[in-house]
Amino acid sequence: MQKVVMYCTAVCPYCVAAERLLQSRGVDAIEKIRVDVEPHLREEMMNKTGRRTVPQIYIGETHVGGFDDLSALDKAGGLMPLLDAA
Repeated sequence: MQKVVMYCTAVCPYCVAAERLLQSRGVDAIEKIRVDVEPHLREEMMNKTGRRTVPQIYIGETHVGGFDDLSALDKAGGLMPLLDAA
């Protein structure tokens, strides 16, 4: 299974929803980068993704986007192949 990295904050309901969706698809480890604890990491996130909001999710080297993007990818049938890619 691909490595999952998520830029997030502690109180973001979309971050929680993204984590639940990923866990329901068999992801047991998510590397969380907390931009509320280390504000300089938000700037890093914005530079990498071009976005200001959390969550910002990477599966392997692929930037999936936020929760809406993750959910749409799942509904379109693209999430599991991305997670299972070697």
